[in-house]
Amino acid sequence: MAAEAREARFPVMGSAGHLIVVSGAPDLLERAQKLLAELESCWSRFRPDSEVSLLNSSPGRWVRLSVPTVALIGRAVQAWGTTGGLYDPTVLSALEAAGYDRSFETLTDDARPGADVDAVPAPGCAGIEIDHDRVRLPPGVRLDLGGIGKGYAADLVADELLGWGAEGACVNLGGDVRVAGRAPGPGGWVVAVDDHLHPDEDLSWVALSHGAVASSTRLRRRWQRSGRELHHLIDPSTGRPSASSVAAVTVVAAQAHWAEVLAKAALIAGLPAGSELLRSHGVAGVLVTGDGTVHRAGPWERYESWTPKSGGTSPAPAG
Repeated sequence: MAAEAREARFPVMGSAGHLIVVSGAPDLLERAQKLLAELESCWSRFRPDSEVSLLNSSPGRWVRLSVPTVALIGRAVQAWGTTGGLYDPTVLSALEAAGYDRSFETLTDDARPGADVDAVPAPGCAGIEIDHDRVRLPPGVRLDLGGIGKGYAADLVADELLGWGAEGACVNLGGDVRVAGRAPGPGGWVVAVDDHLHPDEDLSWVALSHGAVASSTRLRRRWQRSGRELHHLIDPSTGRPSASSVAAVTVVAAQAHWAEVLAKAALIAGLPAGSELLRSHGVAGVLVTGDGTVHRAGPWERYESWTPKSGGTSPAPAG
């Protein structure tokens, strides 16, 4: 028997937000959107009064931050260590040097020099200090928490919705999807995986009772500088947009922020190192190279419920 479900779509964190709430009080969608707005106000690097902006503008000084912000930074530092630096939140200066120095919807192509000018490796997280509710960045280190922030926000809001009395929840923030609890229909949660090489088409659908799906691709947030096309996925080892042969990665994991981290790390690592990275962390993933070849890693087939080649039908995607 299908459960009562309510949903909302809205812009958030520079992306499209989509919430599905199963049962619970009538105001849960509104409460979830309010929490997401609060998190964005703390984490956006494009807001000069955000906690992240305050921290980035205070090198060498201890800065008191909210509990969610300290937790997010802690997870970002841990992810840097766990991935051997393939995921690195200290790429902000390189990202700005490549031209991504304002919100993406206001970004314009221009003739200024591109990312090859003065590109240097990201400084890394080794010097970042966290002490309870305080964080200190060493000089020369600035944070971009955009990707992991969306994933962690999805995790937090899904957990809060269940804590507020929902029987089930799906939080989709720009493709970082976290599902928890009861799904609206009998088939569980089904999430569509975009085919980034063919817009408006799905690569496959994955089904899961709980957990997260996140994708990373160099094909979406792109712009031009001096006639050269650039993108937002910076290789920390060079300070330049990744030149990996992998165009897109999707990962299924227990939490959205971890799926986001591993998707980005696997893309930057390329093949075959990216596939091995996912296998070594026990997660399922699919890597797509620029020529459209699909490489599955880990127990992907356990979750995949439909592909264009398989035919047939499947329940409507959750996100």
